[in-house]
Amino acid sequence: MCSSWVVVAFCCLGQFCEALFLDQIAAPQLATNSPTLTIVALEKPFCLFDSSLHPSKSYTIYLYAMKESASATGSLVTDTSSKPLNSTFQQTSGGQLGPYKAALFPVPSCASPPRLVDVGDASKVSGVLKQYLFRVGDDGTCLYDPNFLDVCNPPLTPDTTYRFKYVLIDSTEGIVKDQTLWSDLIKTRRVKLPLQINAWPGRRSGGMIVITSILSVLVSLLLAGLLTSVSSGLMRPEGPSAESKSIPQTPQQSDPRPQLSSE
Repeated sequence: MCSSWVVVAFCCLGQFCEALFLDQIAAPQLATNSPTLTIVALEKPFCLFDSSLHPSKSYTIYLYAMKESASATGSLVTDTSSKPLNSTFQQTSGGQLGPYKAALFPVPSCASPPRLVDVGDASKVSGVLKQYLFRVGDDGTCLYDPNFLDVCNPPLTPDTTYRFKYVLIDSTEGIVKDQTLWSDLIKTRRVKLPLQINAWPGRRSGGMIVITSILSVLVSLLLAGLLTSVSSGLMRPEGPSAESKSIPQTPQQSDPRPQLSSE
């Protein structure tokens, strides 16, 4: 009989117990926007598979993803000989038909995990997050690159629920050595229509935002026209002075001369 918790589940049969861990979505303080429309950030499996590692062998972690709508009977990630499935995003219609291999990477070191306190250091935060997290759906070009030969991790579908699973691969023998349970359901965000946009702080609708933008443009055009008109008036050449226009020019009269009478 198996009992499970949020992080770890133990399945026991007789004297044998195997720890199976659930994939965890990244903590909000480390991935503030996860999940997004097309990306889900997961914590890497630090210290989860230590009991299954042998010093003389090499190992790799595979990450599988599938949509909630995929058939439960098709959720196996191994074939009849315990070899891992190499199903791709295209072959499974993006996880609709079953799990696809979204990534592979080395087993995270349990002896030297990332120091989460370094997240506060701007010079170290990028390296810490890359070491601590894996972003499912982070490659927007691999599907369309004919020369791409690596495992493809294309964007997820918006407003869609997924499950994820980590698998420990014995690279020496090419078989599955251990695996986690499928994660809890994780749903990507959905696209918001313009009328649903929350325009903080006034919570204006999308229509109000459009109207406000148009009015702002019109006011800017009116101000620009006014400034142009004023500038043109100031630069216009001056005509006759106002004083010369207001004072009429009167002809000068000759001085009267006295008439001499003849005696």
